[in-house]
Amino acid sequence: MPTYDYVCLSCHQRFDVFLSYSEYGVKKVTCTLCGSADVKRRLNRIRVLKSENSRMESMADDLSGFEGLEDDPKALGSMMRKMGREMGEELPPEFDDVVDRLESGQSPEEIESALPDLGGAVGGGDDDL
Repeated sequence: MPTYDYVCLSCHQRFDVFLSYSEYGVKKVTCTLCGSADVKRRLNRIRVLKSENSRMESMADDLSGFEGLEDDPKALGSMMRKMGREMGEELPPEFDDVVDRLESGQSPEEIESALPDLGGAVGGGDDDL
């Protein structure tokens, strides 16, 4: 049975309702908290699945203007944010922090000196042995 998301316009409570396709639009929906019938359906985000090849092609198209990004932290941050979304995977909070700093105009060198522990998580050094 499909789940439909609603918000109560009286108490602002968000709630889910399980309705069959035949019940939707026919059965009266009331708030689960206050019982008000003054409710509105909320539309959830829509996700589109992309194949790995499709995501990589999209990123490759974005990388065509990669030259000169090292001199433009805002453009580099914007490109990194878009690539992060295209990956379709949960990225660590540090990623958002770095991208936010780039988009605010901070240079990669300034970010590296402000977040010295950031490079340690990458690995590959002799300390990992």
